[in-house]
Amino acid sequence: MATRLPVPASSGVSRRMSRQRRKDTAPEVSIRRLLHARGYRYRVAWPVPAMPRRSIDIAFTRLRIAVFIDGCFWHSCPEHRTKPASNSDWWSEKLKANQIRDSETNAHLAGMGWSVIRIWEHEDPTEAVEAILSQHRRALQTSRNVQQPMTSR
Repeated sequence: MATRLPVPASSGVSRRMSRQRRKDTAPEVSIRRLLHARGYRYRVAWPVPAMPRRSIDIAFTRLRIAVFIDGCFWHSCPEHRTKPASNSDWWSEKLKANQIRDSETNAHLAGMGWSVIRIWEHEDPTEAVEAILSQHRRALQTSRNVQQPMTSR
C-alpha cells in the first residue's frame, strides 16, 4: 500500500518541516551531555535489532537499556500534542502510525530483554537522567547477581 503524501499548505511549511531534526535534537544532546559528564558511556542512534529504519536515541547495549527522547508533536504527547489544521486527516493518520510504531518497538525490545525508557522532550533533563540512571543501577545490579558464581563451603 503506497503512502499518500500530503500537499504542503505553503512552501514555508514545507521548508520548515523538512528541516526538523531526526537526531541530535536539543533535548537529546542535553541528556547525553549530563550522562557523559557523570561518566556514563552509551551508543547514539543505535539500530533497533531486527527492525530496519528504527534506532534507539541512547543505548546502553551491555545492559540492554533503550532510551527514546520523544518529541511532543511527533509522538502525540498527552500534555502538548497539537492537531495541524492543514491536511488534518493525513496528519492524524501519520501521528497515530507513529504511536503504533513506538508501541511495536517497545514490545519488540522488551521481548528481546531490553528495558525501554521513553522521555518526553519537555521533561527536565536532570530528572530524565535520574530516571535513566535508576534503571541503569537496577540493570547493573541484576547483571552482577546473575554473573556471580555460587560458591559452596
